[in-house]
Amino acid sequence: MAYESFCLYTEFRYFCTQFGSQKHDAMKKKTNKLAPFIQKIRFKYRVSILNENTLEESWHVRLSRFSVFMFGSTLIFVTFILLTILIFTTPISRYLPGYGESGNRSKIIQESMRADSMVQQIEMQKGYMGIIKEIITGKLKPDSIQSLDSVQLREKAHNLLEKSKHEKEFVGKFEEEEKYNLASIDSKPNENMYVFFRPTRGVISSSFNLTDQQYGIYLITSPNESVMSVLGGTVVYAAFTFDFGWVIQVQHENNYLSIYKNNTRLLKAVGDEVKAGESIAITGDASGKKAGSQFYFELWKQGKPINPEEVIIF
Repeated sequence: MAYESFCLYTEFRYFCTQFGSQKHDAMKKKTNKLAPFIQKIRFKYRVSILNENTLEESWHVRLSRFSVFMFGSTLIFVTFILLTILIFTTPISRYLPGYGESGNRSKIIQESMRADSMVQQIEMQKGYMGIIKEIITGKLKPDSIQSLDSVQLREKAHNLLEKSKHEKEFVGKFEEEEKYNLASIDSKPNENMYVFFRPTRGVISSSFNLTDQQYGIYLITSPNESVMSVLGGTVVYAAFTFDFGWVIQVQHENNYLSIYKNNTRLLKAVGDEVKAGESIAITGDASGKKAGSQFYFELWKQGKPINPEEVIIF
């Protein structure tokens, strides 16, 4: 038994010795193969610049393949970093295909609004200069331009509202006859009676028409005209749209909803409480020629459009 154990031990040591020598020889061969390659890439070459006439050496440098590789890699890396910084910090990124930012849409909207306001200001200045030119040349007389005098308008309205002699006699007689008539007293006021304010001052250019699916009216207004809420209520929508510019909607009592479109600026935000006749926006197209850019007003009740001219005096 001891003899068998000794034989096994002897064979195991012989196997380990043979395996170790083979492994050592393989590593030695591998090292011998890598040595020429390392020596080759580390071997330095002399790069000289000679004078063509005298053949004298003007400048030289010693470079190896490894140093050339390192210099080239460093140059490529530095160039990549510089190009990345240049793209992210300059407007060049806008010209790259597929590159965009999340704020580009808001910037485009802001720039389009600024451009639109600039166009309106230019149109206003052109009209103003045209009027001055006509006045200077004598084509237009200054007296032909009449401004709206609010005091004079109030006086005219007061004169129109004054009762004539026959009206006073009729009213007095009617009041005497109905003084003690209890049946004429209505204890319950009519909740459906509302006094609507005019949304803005202007001339109606296109009326309400259900056949053409026009659920409101277009008005030609003066530039920078105030837009007023027709009734008291709450602002439920206020935003900019590409089709109708600045739009604001006000929810009123008894399921009334008023919509004001093609405004140049909004004065109220969503959730604001407004009173009847309170200014909520500014409107007014400088040219006043395009129907799509004129002030547009809609009035709805319980989801159905109402002709504004039937309930509001424009």
